[in-house]
Amino acid sequence: MAKGRSPMIPGNMNNMMKQIQKMQKDMTEAQEKIETETFEASAGGGAIKVVVNGKKELINIDLKPEIVDPDDIEMLQDLIIVAVNEALKVADDTISKTMGKYTGGMNMPGLF
Repeated sequence: MAKGRSPMIPGNMNNMMKQIQKMQKDMTEAQEKIETETFEASAGGGAIKVVVNGKKELINIDLKPEIVDPDDIEMLQDLIIVAVNEALKVADDTISKTMGKYTGGMNMPGLF
């Protein structure tokens, strides 16, 4: 038996297992890094800015005073929804691009 090889795992399988373990470690590190990043989007010409994190949590909403019209709450609500959805899309795109390096573009629901 060759030194350093498991009697149960042939050499090529041993190398493949090491590559898989490295890929798992790299994916975990990439996912942890993404979770600490923030993603910003705006609506209403910058009157509303929102920030989400890589966990897809809304962490900040910034409203310029002139956007708040008590007679038009629906517009404000719509603009907030647009901004939040755009920030989440930016986060999703970044996550997909980053994690796609490891998954080869495969759609793996629940992985990240």
